[in-house]
Amino acid sequence: MELTDILALLDRFDASSAAVMKLRLGDLRLELSKTAAPAAVLPGTAVETAPAAVAAPAAPAAAAQSEGTAVKAPLVGTFYAAPAPGEAPFVSVGDTVKKGQTLCVLEAMKMMSEVPAPCDCVILEVLAKDGDLVGYDAPLFQIREL
Repeated sequence: MELTDILALLDRFDASSAAVMKLRLGDLRLELSKTAAPAAVLPGTAVETAPAAVAAPAAPAAAAQSEGTAVKAPLVGTFYAAPAPGEAPFVSVGDTVKKGQTLCVLEAMKMMSEVPAPCDCVILEVLAKDGDLVGYDAPLFQIREL
């Protein structure tokens, strides 16, 4: 990964709603946080950016998260609710899904990774917006197990 790639990733992270991002590629270790001064560490190189303000979560979202279980992002990437632009989303609020059924796709470094349902469940809420960059362990869906 070149320094220009890291700087582009920093810009994209800064513009996203993600609060934390961790990435490891071989000798490269990148940890970003909008609540503390983030740093990119490449053997012999360091890049730092200033922290950005993080908005407080809305009360309705916090109340909804107390119901059911959150399905969290297994990696940092761009959230896509549908298999392709203009197509119907994989799941919608109120849908009943089977264990292993695709809930969404996360794109990271031109690789698409499906996020499967962890169990038979009902979708209570979609917490991410299509096209948003999501951080590792960020809640994507609120579900109720069947």
